[in-house]
Amino acid sequence: MNESKIRSCTPSDLPALKALIEATGLFPSEALDDMVSFETPPAGADEPREFWLVHDDGDGIAAVAYCAPERMTVGTWNALLLAVHPDRQGRGIGAALMAHVETVPIARDERVLLVETSGTAEFERTRGFYARIGYEREAVIRDYYDASDDKVVFRKAL
Repeated sequence: MNESKIRSCTPSDLPALKALIEATGLFPSEALDDMVSFETPPAGADEPREFWLVHDDGDGIAAVAYCAPERMTVGTWNALLLAVHPDRQGRGIGAALMAHVETVPIARDERVLLVETSGTAEFERTRGFYARIGYEREAVIRDYYDASDDKVVFRKAL
């Protein structure tokens, strides 16, 4: 197997990202068409910009992450998506990708990174993952995604 590489997402990655999202069952993969932005910030742009990263393990895209500045805040970012292909989970890929995600707001001297996930039993492993990599459970918004599907917010000071 080739060496793993974390890099920015490119338009040619979209089919692999859709296959990854389908494999995880997080949401319908066609939603990516409206979510993924490949726009490059103008030269000299100083404002914080959302970003997409992929983890390419040499056998294809193993994971994807999406992070954006939180609107109407100063120094708060939100990691809105982290997905690791089920066949590649448990190998440290998600932790490596999140560590890389954190470097972007840290380099900008930002303050906080949030992560949101579901409170259902299916996401228990996900919540445990975020706790293991240093995120603190900050809030629960009951019935957020649907009846009996809470939003659980994790926080990490940068």
